[in-house]
Amino acid sequence: MTVRVFPGGHRPRASAIVKARTNPVTPAEATGIDRRGFADMDMKLEVVVVPVSDVDKAKDFYQALGWRLDADFVTGPDFRVVQLTPPGSACAIIFGAGVTSAVPGSAQGLQLVASEIDAARAELASRGAEVSEVFHDAGGVFHHAGTEGRAPGPAPEHKSYGSWVSFNDPDGNGWFVQEVTTRLPGRTTSVLATYDSVAGLAGALRRAAVAHGKHEQETGQPDPDWPDWYAQYMADERKGQDAGA
Repeated sequence: MTVRVFPGGHRPRASAIVKARTNPVTPAEATGIDRRGFADMDMKLEVVVVPVSDVDKAKDFYQALGWRLDADFVTGPDFRVVQLTPPGSACAIIFGAGVTSAVPGSAQGLQLVASEIDAARAELASRGAEVSEVFHDAGGVFHHAGTEGRAPGPAPEHKSYGSWVSFNDPDGNGWFVQEVTTRLPGRTTSVLATYDSVAGLAGALRRAAVAHGKHEQETGQPDPDWPDWYAQYMADERKGQDAGA
């Protein structure tokens, strides 16, 4: 009989210990999820191309918003690729020279999500964006094109998915920010969007386990709330990595 010791020294109760099977249970079997009807290959939205006329002006604008500069490659007089990522986003934008034939400013309805629409508006305004007042759509489903159907103020009771602000980049590419406080069932983002792979998530758990072991040594007692500690450690570590720490 093999007893598995969990990260941080935690081990399952005796009632949870079972004999190993000849063919070990796979993670999919353990979850009890029937994957029939689901795609086997994850395909995450990674990049959106934004058409701009002045690469440096666009770069300055998005960096002023606090977006992380991931790359700025120049391979010749007619080809340049600039990539930036909004804070906390798993999807980046790319613009440059020779990367799209779309008309500069023709990208409309690009969308960001924030948990507090008033705070998001205040930050955008403080960083130089000409941002609209908070509004909700008169139809209550999704914003219309342009400024059609806008009702002033947030959605009643700040209903999740219902409140918006909008702004444009220097070329007129149109952005919206939507307030999402509680996601509807099935619309949560996979943790792998943050950690890229199962191996990446496992590595984060191992680092949390080591750090938590030191925490328990310092306190001199077991921590029954170790899942909360792990979660906070991993969230803080990810935030630091996204900030370039």
